Amino acid sequence: MSALEANPRASQRELAREIGISLGKTNFCLRALIDKGWIKAKNFKNSNNKAAYIYNLTPKGIAEKAAVTRTFLARKETEYKALEQEIERLRKEVMSTDDPVSAID
Repeated sequence: MSALEANPRASQRELAREIGISLGKTNFCLRALIDKGWIKAKNFKNSNNKAAYIYNLTPKGIAEKAAVTRTFLARKETEYKALEQEIERLRKEVMSTDDPVSAID
């Protein structure tokens, strides 16, 4: 949805290349997003391609994108806190070792 928001006139082929999935999967996903009401496709005339589409996020799509972003951010913050704790534990472990050579053996 971010790719569509950034470039609503992108072709399906351009979208597929940008997000790293096949053209068929891109078409499938776009149809699913349209069915859910998260994006709207409008035809427009293009000199290179007589029938092209503009993909616009709907208000429902914008809300869903925000919800997905919040969930992703919360998950990453949890992972970050866990990594901080692991790093601190490892620092304490290393600092408590009097003889670093014997700790390796």
